[in-house]
Amino acid sequence: MMPTLAKQKTLTLAQVRDLLGAEVLWGDDLTIQVKEVGAADLMSDVLNLGKPGMLLLTGLPSTQMIRTVAVAGLCGVVLVRGKRPDGAVLALARERKIPLLGTPLTMFEAAGLLYLAVTGR
Repeated sequence: MMPTLAKQKTLTLAQVRDLLGAEVLWGDDLTIQVKEVGAADLMSDVLNLGKPGMLLLTGLPSTQMIRTVAVAGLCGVVLVRGKRPDGAVLALARERKIPLLGTPLTMFEAAGLLYLAVTGR
């Protein structure tokens, strides 16, 4: 998990999209503020460590991931490594109003770019 963004520069989902060269797979409000960023493929980790307002970086394009994100109150998801959701995942993201982005970057690269953006290091 990455450090809290609260005491550092905050990002919107639109800024995340631009930094990661991501495609918006679903989402109509990219002005949402990202409070934290977490990276995980194990949904048990997301349930254990996730916080409301957190953005999830994951390579798991499943309906279970969307359900987990909804339960944890996360602000959105970035699918890494070029993973593509199927129709059921997109439909559930729409139903639960969970913004979904996709990037060809690895989880490491995406996390690193976001870290640099918020810390200025």
